[in-house]
Amino acid sequence: MMELIKSCDRGHADHGWLKSFHSFSFAEYYNPRRMGFGPLRVINEDRIAPGTGFGTHGHRDMEIISYVLDGELAHKDSMGNGQAGGAELGKHSGVIKPGDVQRMSAGTGVMHSEFNNAQGQNTHFLQIWIQPNQLGVKPGYEQRHYSEADKRGRLALVASGDAAEGAVAIHADARLYAGLFDGSESAELPLAAGRLAYVHQVRGQAVVNGQLLKAGDALQMKEQASVKIEQGEGAELLVFDLAP
Repeated sequence: MMELIKSCDRGHADHGWLKSFHSFSFAEYYNPRRMGFGPLRVINEDRIAPGTGFGTHGHRDMEIISYVLDGELAHKDSMGNGQAGGAELGKHSGVIKPGDVQRMSAGTGVMHSEFNNAQGQNTHFLQIWIQPNQLGVKPGYEQRHYSEADKRGRLALVASGDAAEGAVAIHADARLYAGLFDGSESAELPLAAGRLAYVHQVRGQAVVNGQLLKAGDALQMKEQASVKIEQGEGAELLVFDLAP
């Protein structure tokens, strides 16, 4: 079974400083058919105006991944990341730039904020929430950069439950891949029996399992042997391999 979800069918919110598209029900957007897919719960495509952002707020028992496309995102949290003097304590600077994958495990509870401190440039990023397979874990943070070469013509594993291939580690039965495709470049990801797959077309367009996806489109799959990507045109994709 495959279901194509068009970009125009996503939820949309325009708060002035924030313009957001919701792939699944979120905040004031509610669609009973779009409550998540397997453990994948949220994909928000956000654009934040300069000098604005999300003030300090809390999360718990959720794996949260930020994937920056343009601009930069300044992250600060109650674990010490992005705080003054945090580097001396082995914490991250909290600045997330294009190519970076940031993972925050909310676990027992964490407070954080996210701002666009760049002058004259919007920050464009994807906010992804994945439901954990362990509740009440110690909150954690991890950040890794993936160059264009890492993703060119292939699916690079960027987040997984076992931290394979140096991917950021999540407390979930899920694997997240990112890839860039143009022209004759192609890739095929085998899927184990019973697994779910979800493909989000980030930019450009590509043919996935015979379906043409354009920016913002998604393909939701069950009972497929693999995910096959080809005929990319400026294509950037995220592929989720998910527990049912």
